[in-house]
Parts: sequence; structure tokens; C-alpha cells
Amino acid sequence: MENRFDMQHTEPDGFKAMFALENYLQNAQLSKIHLGLIKIRASQINGCAFCINMHTSDALKQGETAQRIFLLNAWKETELFTEEEKVVLAITEEVTLINQHGLTDATYAHAAKLFDEHYIGQIIMAVATINAWNRIVISTKRTVK
Repeated sequence: MENRFDMQHTEPDGFKAMFALENYLQNAQLSKIHLGLIKIRASQINGCAFCINMHTSDALKQGETAQRIFLLNAWKETELFTEEEKVVLAITEEVTLINQHGLTDATYAHAAKLFDEHYIGQIIMAVATINAWNRIVISTKRTVK
């Protein structure tokens, strides 16, 4: 598969806007573990090999375990993830698959018991951002080399 074009070169202002979202997320309250789980899980759902490769590598460098990454797509069936992480992953899946049911009232209520509105907002912003990145990368056929 050959790259179609380099979005960063072709649309630099749009790319700068995407990086502004990344900068916002890096400076938000969102934990690095939660952000990493969001990026990997959404990328798995969307089938973005480039992003899966990048974010699993980043997560490993930040101390995430290989076992948890291997089992991330089966997070509901393991005890390796905390209650907070499971809520973050549920939000990630529901927002990524927005056309199915959206962010359900049950998931939102569970999140509201664990996090304040700012943190929930940051989770949603992180999910929206990685979904946008996945769509850019897949549409331009950026590959892992």
C-alpha cells in the first residue's frame, strides 16, 4: 500500500489545528495511562495500524505492560484494568462507535461517579481527537514502515 499524500505538507493549517488538540490533551488532567488506553483502543476499533503501532510503542515506553496491551481488545473479560480504566475504555468504545448507541446513560452515570465533568470532557476530547487522527491516517494510507 502506498501513501496517497502527506497531509502535514498538503494541509499544514489543518495539521497545526490537530496538533493544538494534542497539546491541549498533553496539558490536561487526563492521566497518561488513560490517554494511552484511549489512543490504542480507538485505533484498534478503527483498524489504524499506523496509530496502533505508534501508541502501543509510546505506552510501553511510559511503563504500560505488554500483557495489558495484548488484552486491551478483551478488557471486559479481564481483571487487569481498574474500574476507572474500564469506564474510560467503555466511553472510548461508545464514542468511537457513535453510530451504534452513542455514549449511553449507563456509561455516563458510571463515569460521573468516578470523575468530574472536566475529566469526562477530557476523555471525550481525547476520543474525538484520536478518531480524527485515525481517519486522516487511514484516508491518506499512511503506513507503518
